[in-house]
Amino acid sequence: MFEAVEDLTAEHADLETRLADPSVHADQREAMRLNKRYAELTPIITTYRSWKQTGDDIEAAKEFAAEDPDFAAEVKELEEQREQLTEKLRLLLVPRDPSDDKDVILEVKAGAGGDESAIFAGDLLRMYLRYAERVGWKTEIIDATESDMGGYKDVQVAVKTKGGQGATEPGQGVWARMKYEGGVHRVQRVPATESQGRIHTSAAGVLVTPEAEEIDVEINANDLRIDVYRSSGPGGQSVNTTDSAVRITHLPTGVVASCQNEKSQLQNKEQAMRILRSRLLAAAQEEAEKEAADARRSQVRTVDRSEKIRTYNFPENRISDHRVGFKAYNLDQVLDGDLDAVIQACVDADSAAKLAAAQ
Repeated sequence: MFEAVEDLTAEHADLETRLADPSVHADQREAMRLNKRYAELTPIITTYRSWKQTGDDIEAAKEFAAEDPDFAAEVKELEEQREQLTEKLRLLLVPRDPSDDKDVILEVKAGAGGDESAIFAGDLLRMYLRYAERVGWKTEIIDATESDMGGYKDVQVAVKTKGGQGATEPGQGVWARMKYEGGVHRVQRVPATESQGRIHTSAAGVLVTPEAEEIDVEINANDLRIDVYRSSGPGGQSVNTTDSAVRITHLPTGVVASCQNEKSQLQNKEQAMRILRSRLLAAAQEEAEKEAADARRSQVRTVDRSEKIRTYNFPENRISDHRVGFKAYNLDQVLDGDLDAVIQACVDADSAAKLAAAQ
């Protein structure tokens, strides 16, 4: 059933040998690549070895049971264990997203709906900050443009594990769960500015990109145009008398990143480069996925992040995720950061579709 794992076992053994060679570690980029692949394969190989051993144990127990009926119970117990290991191994062999162990940069942007949309963007930001706090992630607001009536026209936040990139088990980084949040979020409620109690519908966009490390994306300094300007606050008024805000344009692709939150031009430049690296990585991955679309039967439309994904209905206290048919009536708790059930529904749908496609 798992013949392909034999090839992975050989690859795992080869990686172990190479990583034991001190000369390999002279090239940091190559050493990190090999370590990452080794960490990905280890749980598969460990489970496979247990699965094979359990099969041998079952055969031995059956032989003993033929002579002594007392061993029959042990056979049944081993067969149940084997079944559990079979399912675990199947799940481990599901094609995984190579960015799942990365931290992310999350952007919430007000959309249609004016001031109400900006207020909703602020609600979404608070939801994500609370969720990160619940699961033990660190957050850092990189850049933010506040609206006149409260909330945000645009806000960018770095979300990371306590130890940073690579600090978690393979596939358990921030991206592994937060990637399902990207898309259009719609809210239905009576705005604070509505005098006649009518329900309004507005929307905010969420963009989630895996945070790129320097080794992930090579950027030639000659390909960058860096503009500096004065920071502005709500309503466009200047909040700084020096040109500290920074906008960086990657000329070959036209990708732009800016930051005005920090006090110094140098700090804003560093933060803008973080955003730019992540956007370039996301763009490269999207292009690669597009080129491979015909060959990738595991592509899951149910969790396509480009579509309208969720509705937050305040009058009914209901949250609905349209991609997977998830519905719950605890909107107040979700907005307070209780997002686990919503995200897990997407994770499960994604895994099930990939598993079915891999059959």
